[in-house]
Amino acid sequence: MKLLASVAQIDSAVGNIPKNLETHLRLIDQAVARGASLILFPELSLTGYTLRDLAQEVALNPHNSEALKPLLKASRKISIALGFAERGSDHGIYNAAAFLEEGAVKHIQRKLYPPTYGMFEEGRYFSQGTTVAAFESKHGRFGMLVCEDFWHISLPYLLAVDGAEAILCLTASPTRVAGEHPELSHQAINHEQHRAYGRLLSSYILFSNRVGFEDGVNFWGGSAVTDPNGTMIANGKLMDEDLIVAELDSNVVARAKRSSRHTLDERPEIVERNLQRILLSKASTDRADGRRAD
Repeated sequence: MKLLASVAQIDSAVGNIPKNLETHLRLIDQAVARGASLILFPELSLTGYTLRDLAQEVALNPHNSEALKPLLKASRKISIALGFAERGSDHGIYNAAAFLEEGAVKHIQRKLYPPTYGMFEEGRYFSQGTTVAAFESKHGRFGMLVCEDFWHISLPYLLAVDGAEAILCLTASPTRVAGEHPELSHQAINHEQHRAYGRLLSSYILFSNRVGFEDGVNFWGGSAVTDPNGTMIANGKLMDEDLIVAELDSNVVARAKRSSRHTLDERPEIVERNLQRILLSKASTDRADGRRAD
């Protein structure tokens, strides 16, 4: 893996796929002009985030969608990771990410933990994904996660164990101000998380967060690329659309793993064995609690 990767933060229009498609193609042209071989867009970038019941109308099957054809064509000159509402073969609607390359859909990652707490209500409109997996690109081995899933530490861990040298995170993170501090609280927290994950997983972290307003909610941007040493090597603007670029290099991953061997020495069979023990114990406790409740 050695390439120039780009991260686009855009202001998507709710339910307006033609307009959002134009935005995607415009940023793709800019990324190609800057020499990038990959571009990452935010969560639900093609459809807008606050969809609610509209999700059923704009959801598409990525394998036969007319809306994706211009992007599939563009993927012959640059690999594309984008967010969209997926219409599943089970008739469920999923908050999903697609990786397009060489004119084909290379990988689909569905969101496993659509949140329904605080201001979030995704669980009312989206079904839950069930799997997470790294995949091969012509550039190297990648993984993708959608927003909330990046906060469940098991998922980036699984992608790293599965060989991902770069984890692509598609996000729609709302703005929250940290009291009197000039820095946004979510900016500080997210960037700290990226540095920790990059260092602990010896992996590049590419983070694309959207900007703009939807339904009275503002999104802060601040997209970033963090290297396997936990160093942020590119950072996007706050509140405005932006396109950032950074070089990804397997040699940097290799050096990070060799200089601090925790990822090379990781033994996932220990995790598997102890998770089985914990789950069996929990199931036994739940059954006992159920009998007492009866």
